[in-house]
Amino acid sequence: MKEILSGNEAIARGAYEAGVRVASAYPGTPSTEILENIIQYKEIDASWAPNEKVALEVGIGASFGGGRALVTMKHVGVNVAADPLFTLSYTGVRGGLVLVTADDPEMHSSQNEQDNRNYAKFAKVPMLEPADSQECKDFTRLAFELSEQFDTPVMLRTTTRTSHGKSVVTLAEPVTGLPAPRLERNAAKLVMLPANARRRHPFVEERTIKMGEFGNDLAVNRLELRDTTTGVITAGISYQYVREVLPEASVLKLGMVWPLPQKLIREFAGKVQKLYVVEELDPFIEEQVRAMGIAVIGKEIIPICGELTPGILRRAFNRPEPAVTTVEKLPGRPPNMCAGCPHRGIFYTLNQLKAYVTGDIGCYTLGFFPPLNAMDTCVCMGASIGNATGITKVLSAEERQKVVAVIGDSTFLHSGITGLLDMVYNKAPATLIILDNRITAMTGRQENPASGFTLMGEETFQVDLPQLVKTLGVRHVQIVDPYDLAESKRILQEEMARPEPSVVITQRPCVLIKRAGVFESGEPLEVKIELCSGCKACMKLGCPAIVWQAGEGGKGKATIDPLLCTGCNVCEQVCKLSAIGEKQ
Repeated sequence: MKEILSGNEAIARGAYEAGVRVASAYPGTPSTEILENIIQYKEIDASWAPNEKVALEVGIGASFGGGRALVTMKHVGVNVAADPLFTLSYTGVRGGLVLVTADDPEMHSSQNEQDNRNYAKFAKVPMLEPADSQECKDFTRLAFELSEQFDTPVMLRTTTRTSHGKSVVTLAEPVTGLPAPRLERNAAKLVMLPANARRRHPFVEERTIKMGEFGNDLAVNRLELRDTTTGVITAGISYQYVREVLPEASVLKLGMVWPLPQKLIREFAGKVQKLYVVEELDPFIEEQVRAMGIAVIGKEIIPICGELTPGILRRAFNRPEPAVTTVEKLPGRPPNMCAGCPHRGIFYTLNQLKAYVTGDIGCYTLGFFPPLNAMDTCVCMGASIGNATGITKVLSAEERQKVVAVIGDSTFLHSGITGLLDMVYNKAPATLIILDNRITAMTGRQENPASGFTLMGEETFQVDLPQLVKTLGVRHVQIVDPYDLAESKRILQEEMARPEPSVVITQRPCVLIKRAGVFESGEPLEVKIELCSGCKACMKLGCPAIVWQAGEGGKGKATIDPLLCTGCNVCEQVCKLSAIGEKQ
């Protein structure tokens, strides 16, 4: 049976066919759809974790219990999960464990462009890299076999194009005959006290050597000999571009990118006249080939920054561009908060108050863009609170009152709790705004511990954010409706003036939340043209439902698109001329 699947869908299918018992993840583009598709396979216990570290620890527990486990995250999520990952390399596994890292070259939805092949080398665990959806499925199955064969976690690396690109996949039946999970005590292997860890380290080094030798005969590492004038070593999506741009070239396609099959590489290098490495981001393969004493051309012609494309590869190899039909260029579409987004009013107010805003990762990061212009820092998930604490330590009492940290509900539960604990413990006089929209919105509206529902759609315990914050020691906690600009401004001014930590929690659901009955839109508003002076005050909200209509002599007036307007009334509060209101 064949189906057209994305890479993420194919990984989910591969997990099912591999007999996975447990799948855990924190949503992050471009990995999110793996878990969202796994829930169709009822044999797998799938769940969202509060963060990637917890997700991996859940997977480790399932593996130690003898079940196969899949853990997925985007590339920066591995930074969060690195602590258990490095020790897991020492303990090894019982049931197979596969960690998917979905890298994001070009930073389509990320704050950096790190190349997580380096994690495999650093943690000394094998890594597979599929080039299409069929390989995504097949490599997932293979990864579990390798995991158990070599007593190691296995990393599976995708990139945005392999994650989201679709191609034909041949399906197979799930494996049978896997051992039933059961408890088995082996403290010397699984308790990483120094004495045990010292005994496990040589095993890890020997395992790496064995896997490198094994890779020389592994089918996913293959020679494709054609014209031997040019030879290319490549892997992943880059392989597809090489085949398109250099169809006549000989290719060594690597399916396992760590450890590298050195014997196979030397064999290939000896068969071609000029050797190239084509890879995205870091010269990961290139540097190792050079270290083997083999002359190779790589980053001299292939960019180290950004996503590789066939066009870039053509220019690197001086190949002609294909003839294309000229098409009309589409207008730019900068990222923007949705019409009616509950975050918009808060950032508008912060801009008015001239606050110094330490930002975080989520939809609200868009508060950086004009016309809101209300975000001054953004580093990683949870960093807004620690950043605010650090900044207040070096400022005067007057300057400290301007510092406000913002963080979403999901991000707060991901990695903000400890930051707030530190803020309270060390008496940092900063204000934290928790933007509670009851969902993990930016990655596609996934559930989290504050939403009251699991990945499977089951009702569950809902974290009480105000009570949690008070338990951490915050004495001043206020709840505000972010659609009420006057009240939001009053409360923020009050809390920013406090010489001690304080928290403001905004409570309004995401306008795109997928559970019925959670968000109810109001009646669309309209601009009363006869009252509009063209002052553009409403345009400072940056709401996509508000459109500027140019008029004669450079003048114009605002209008509201009724198909986009949710009736949040924020623009009505901004207009000083009462020119915005409900349709009469």
